[in-house]
Amino acid sequence: MQIEPGQVVDRNLALELVRVTEAAALAASRWVGKGDKNAADGAAVEAMRRAFDTVGIEGTVVIGEGEMDEAPMLFIGEKVGLYAKTGGGVQADIAVDPLEGTSLTAKAGPNAMAVVALASKGCFLHAPDIYMDKIAVGPGLPPGVVDLDLSPAENLRRLAEARGVGVSELTVCTLDRDRHKDIIRACREAGARMMLIPDGDVFGVVAVSQPETGVDIYMGWGGAPEGVLAAAALRCIGGQMQGRLIFEDDAQVARARDMGIADPQRKYVLEEMARGEVMFAATGVTSGPMLRGVRMIPGGAITHSIVMRSKTGTVRYVEGHHNFTMMPKA
Repeated sequence: MQIEPGQVVDRNLALELVRVTEAAALAASRWVGKGDKNAADGAAVEAMRRAFDTVGIEGTVVIGEGEMDEAPMLFIGEKVGLYAKTGGGVQADIAVDPLEGTSLTAKAGPNAMAVVALASKGCFLHAPDIYMDKIAVGPGLPPGVVDLDLSPAENLRRLAEARGVGVSELTVCTLDRDRHKDIIRACREAGARMMLIPDGDVFGVVAVSQPETGVDIYMGWGGAPEGVLAAAALRCIGGQMQGRLIFEDDAQVARARDMGIADPQRKYVLEEMARGEVMFAATGVTSGPMLRGVRMIPGGAITHSIVMRSKTGTVRYVEGHHNFTMMPKA
């Protein structure tokens, strides 16, 4: 059963997606602070893949762990869900990052999380695994208030004017990378505060939609697949986002064309990266301003998740109490 763009996705799937991200977060949490990011990522991938087998969909991974020859599971094009082999279920596209923040997990840093987004078939941008230049703000602002083609100072001036505050009251989030030194300098010279994060730019973009994070705007380069995941979250909240793919060589351009990207210079808006009806779920692995990390308790664990639906704009925080003694053995 195929759902066309814009058709209703069963709202009960939202909780199923939370179960998927919970499984990945619980598996990754056993590697927090142990210095092995690959083991943490592998545990999250395997747990998420198993959890998808219980979800009543016929899903196709369009944003995942890489190409078929690069990843053993959750690779681009892989069929997942209860009806993956038999067919007959709701057909949907899936975007995943089983562990966003592998290094953060290895070092017990903040904001590592497991992330999943689901949309009607054909509604996610099939972004290659390259950089994307991004800018994002939260909901309730005039359309086009910020733009990738404007300078950081001008974007801050326009955002401050729309908010009715001074630039000095704005906080900009970006990855702490040498490539962002000009953005960081320009924002500070304009008077804004900077939140420099070591990894995890899905969090950085989604944070603009959550008042408790204190983030007003996200700027800078990050992964293009992560950009699509973040766009899915903002589609549910009503924020604004633009992205442009960054190509380092002709081979990347050719690969993008093979994936259906006709214009390498295109500036994508939010609705082009994630359109139709979208669901987004994330579970914290380590704690941050948006999600609490997995907390182990005698005989179990407590997880903290966020789940969103674009159809209603509803955002729910879910606290899960997991009793390991009652869970089926793997």
